[in-house]
Amino acid sequence: MNTATHNTEHLPELEFRIPLSALPERLDKIVAQLLPEHSRSRIQTWIENGHVLVNGQPARTRHQVMPGDILRVWPQARPEELAYEAEDIPLDIVAQSEQWVVINKPAGLVTHPGAGNWTGTLLNGLLYRFPQLTQVARAGIVHRLDKDTSGLMVVALTEAAQTHLVRQLQERTVLREYIALCHGFIYGSGLIDLPVGRDARVPVRMATQNAIAPRQARTHYEVLEHGLFDRGVAVSLVQCRLETGRTHQIRVHLSSQNHPLLGDEIYGGKELAGATRQMLHARALQFIDPSTQESVRFDLDPPADFQAVYEQIEWKKA
Repeated sequence: MNTATHNTEHLPELEFRIPLSALPERLDKIVAQLLPEHSRSRIQTWIENGHVLVNGQPARTRHQVMPGDILRVWPQARPEELAYEAEDIPLDIVAQSEQWVVINKPAGLVTHPGAGNWTGTLLNGLLYRFPQLTQVARAGIVHRLDKDTSGLMVVALTEAAQTHLVRQLQERTVLREYIALCHGFIYGSGLIDLPVGRDARVPVRMATQNAIAPRQARTHYEVLEHGLFDRGVAVSLVQCRLETGRTHQIRVHLSSQNHPLLGDEIYGGKELAGATRQMLHARALQFIDPSTQESVRFDLDPPADFQAVYEQIEWKKA
């Protein structure tokens, strides 16, 4: 094991005391439970590189953490995170406080740099507009929208606000409501409770069956309208509320029910009524303001391309 050494300069040290009531548990697993926003594999790398100490000493990933142990963790940025640069990208600010900003993300804008999209992302634009975000992990981004999904996102402007908002997401107290146009008639309302993981056959897809490392995913839905397009092709306007926030969750959940989103070719949707991207819009967002401890809510109408598709369809109440 490389016990070399963590450089503590500029790194946010975290300290945890394991409760006396806890059961012994592997080090990598307990740190993953304490920091669920980081992947287990990433945490294992931190441990092997000496960035996690147990009672002041380096340890292996399989080390058994005991009740009363003290863990010290220095979270490490991914190599690509160190290369983030500010870019003058227009941002549509819906609301702002000293602690957070709510953004209207347009379809086509990638939220976070990644393979094939290292520049020109929302994160790059945030760093330009709010230079203080260089001091906040992931430039304050606490949840994401897919590239071709439009709508509301909240971004933390301080470390304290980010911690507060991440905890709200973990506790499932943040309201995230979407509207979607999907194929076929869906009836009534309900809950899709199917684990979601990476599709073993198609890396860019997620799946609810035979998935790699599936995680619990819960989507509440309510059908608002039924519509017909071009000689009787059935379409539904659906309101979806996320209880969890997995990658592509609404898209894969509705597809699993044989109701893929219009324009979502990855999950079986077709370019119907002019839909050239998945017809999904984050229209409502509600959270507790970290400063005032009061609930704040924002609502946003869908963009012009979503509205144009909607208007091509003959609707009636479901």
